[in-house]
Amino acid sequence: MTTVAPAPTETRSSRRWWVLVIVALAQLVVVLDGTIVNIALPDAQADLGLSDENRQWVVTAYALAFGALLLLGGRIADFWGRKRTFIVGMVGFGAASAFGGLVQTGGELILARGLQGVFAALLAPAALAVLTTTFASGRDRNTAFAVFGAISGAGAAVGLVLGGVLTEFVSWRWCLLVNVPIVLVAIVAAAFVVSESRAEGRNRLDVVGTIVVAAGLASLVYGFTRAEDGWDSAVVIGFIALGAGLLALFVVVERRSDHPLLPMRVLADRVRGGAFLVQLIVGSVMIGALLYLTFHLQIVLGFGPLEAGLASLPMTLVIMVCAPLLTKALPIVGPRPMMIVGPLVAGAGLLWLATQITADGSYAVQVLPALLVMGVGLAGVFVPMQNLALSRVAPHDAGAASATSNAMMQIGGSIGLAVFTNLYAGAVASSTSTVGGPLGPLVDGYSVAFLAAAVAMLLAAPISFFLIRGRKEDLLPTEAPVHLG
Repeated sequence: MTTVAPAPTETRSSRRWWVLVIVALAQLVVVLDGTIVNIALPDAQADLGLSDENRQWVVTAYALAFGALLLLGGRIADFWGRKRTFIVGMVGFGAASAFGGLVQTGGELILARGLQGVFAALLAPAALAVLTTTFASGRDRNTAFAVFGAISGAGAAVGLVLGGVLTEFVSWRWCLLVNVPIVLVAIVAAAFVVSESRAEGRNRLDVVGTIVVAAGLASLVYGFTRAEDGWDSAVVIGFIALGAGLLALFVVVERRSDHPLLPMRVLADRVRGGAFLVQLIVGSVMIGALLYLTFHLQIVLGFGPLEAGLASLPMTLVIMVCAPLLTKALPIVGPRPMMIVGPLVAGAGLLWLATQITADGSYAVQVLPALLVMGVGLAGVFVPMQNLALSRVAPHDAGAASATSNAMMQIGGSIGLAVFTNLYAGAVASSTSTVGGPLGPLVDGYSVAFLAAAVAMLLAAPISFFLIRGRKEDLLPTEAPVHLG
């Protein structure tokens, strides 16, 4: 392997912003895919004859494949080449999306979603690793990660809007097919703009670690997904316990491995570990809160799919407006204040939803103020969070750290949704509300889900207080040469 001298500063500076655009497109399709199908699911179920029991697998198949294979995808990117892995992941994701848009049976749709998850596990960590090695340090890095974080946060809400538009005016199938043109543009652009990079030295994949962590993550995600059967279910307890045991075994295997899939040094840094924990919480809140917000808008307030998607858009717009302002402030105030205040503000917005929504209420009074407040708080979290999660990561470990970052959001979302669903079901079953007729118990359930999301988000503040240091230098990784070719 040869070490290639870096390109002139002007060329590198001009090309790397195009790299950011390409990576942002990749992140957009991955994030969109988490919510855009949710809006389309009722129509897809009716069209393909899916049962209520099998319907959940359209979501679960993607989550299982994505969560279980992320760490492997990150290490493949490090060893095989980040650009190559990125392009292969894009090609596969686009092909799986096209297949999903053309399926004729429910089983084929579930298979397509699983294939999307497999290739997303290659694509997502490779994209973030490309960003990490392209923007090594300084103000440009802060800007790049702020953009990436804003897309991660806003993409889920954008997915609701786009899913509503496509489902209502075209077909649910276009909620999958829409990925194809985006992927084609990103593939062509990446071939010319992105530079290849990989971890230096001779590398081998950790086969034992790969099997153990994939089985552990899959068991954990599946166990929490089945929590709707009850937390005392033998299936739920068994799979969660198996997942936790396998992940504990994975740590032991990695400590003893000469070529670990996830080097423990990636997790050992206090700041990075704190950012990973916050990502776990944010993932749980974003997926759970947005899902129950959609239910409230459509079932209680009577909004159609498009109207419900548009109604969730103010939070996204606030994130997009606040992110550039907070990016400019980040080098001045440092990441710690934002990581403490942001969760408190976002939690306040969720508390507003939990305490204000009623069966006979209005969107403008009960929902909109909460979305605006949540947008401000989430922007404060997203701007520094992704940067801190990859701070001071050596180029050799960029893919593994990126995969861990993505895995935290995915696993957090699966766990949070399972917990919120269980609390929601309990609140509905025990509700004595007579306001709004049959809608009253549903609103009680949504309120409990929003309250649980608020508590989870508020917990991110003390985690940041104790684990995120106040130094601005935490935004800048240790400089190290990147080997290309």
